[in-house]
Amino acid sequence: MAPTVALVHDYLTQRGGAERVVLSMTRAFPEAPLYTSLYQPAATFPGFAEIDMRAIPLNRIGVLRQHHRLALPLLAPAFSRLHVDADVVVCSSSGWAHGARTSGRKVVYCHTPARWLYQSERYLRGRGPALRLSAAVLRPVLMRWDKAAAASADLYLANSSVVAKRIADIYGLEAEVLPPPPALTPVGPVEAVEGFEPGFVLCVSRLLPYKNVDAVVKAFAELPDERLVVVGSGPDERRLRDLAGSNVLLLGHVEDAQLRWLYGASSALVAASHEDFGLTPLEAATFGKPGAVLRWGGFLDTVEEGTTGIFFDEPRPEEIRRAVADLRAASWDEDAVRRHASSFSEERFVTRMQMAVSEMAR
Repeated sequence: MAPTVALVHDYLTQRGGAERVVLSMTRAFPEAPLYTSLYQPAATFPGFAEIDMRAIPLNRIGVLRQHHRLALPLLAPAFSRLHVDADVVVCSSSGWAHGARTSGRKVVYCHTPARWLYQSERYLRGRGPALRLSAAVLRPVLMRWDKAAAASADLYLANSSVVAKRIADIYGLEAEVLPPPPALTPVGPVEAVEGFEPGFVLCVSRLLPYKNVDAVVKAFAELPDERLVVVGSGPDERRLRDLAGSNVLLLGHVEDAQLRWLYGASSALVAASHEDFGLTPLEAATFGKPGAVLRWGGFLDTVEEGTTGIFFDEPRPEEIRRAVADLRAASWDEDAVRRHASSFSEERFVTRMQMAVSEMAR
């Protein structure tokens, strides 16, 4: 008899890389229910509406679905009270889901250990004083909770080499690196975005301070002959609009069909964020587009220097400007760029996840 499997994810209140990975997990285990703390259907990907969703009681508080960061003091006790009955529970965690309890085996797919605990200076930059104060007060208690939650896992999987090292340094655990697939590929509906001439540089990012989109926008002030299109939304949007020159357009949220068109119509991608997994240059590579990216974190796994992109060392406007200029002056083999991306397929990811669960169930 096949083992029963359940999935757990921190919260589903936004559209980001982690949420796309969870959708891939649901395709690996189509019969598995998906547990989460907060679920806001209109704010995340529509594919979750087709899943057996099981939100915990915290989800009844509407303001938390709208502003999940307000739930910070409540998430650890909420997940500690969650008991999932399955032979194998797969926890998709950036700091909370791995605290769920089960009488079966527990596999943790770690996007990163909690940023606000272990990268607090960078993650909390630009946040309001209330969140910063809450983080400072709660940090010692929740750090103990977090390490105990990590120790409860039977198997740890990491999305990148840098996250595997972080898991070893923080928890003393060895994690297998299993990169997620590119979330968006050329396969699927395409909808043109009116009023755009092809050839622009694309930046796809949530608009948060640690994503460093402000440095990208400032870099293009010194590249008047280039055009930058920024896709994404977030609390930093108003400030970025004030910074943007006439050659920079912030589109906000777009649907996947439009994003496919934007990737295909772009000349290149730029990414300056501190990412645990380098998703957007991998997505761009599936369309044959190279990237100018920060030499940090997950980008080191997903970008092959000289073949699929160029690195810059610091998220500063002058370095980004030079990297974009160098990238645009170079010649790129689109077939080689696509071949690199093809090694990160969803089929490979799904197969390894299924194998991991089968190994745990023996």
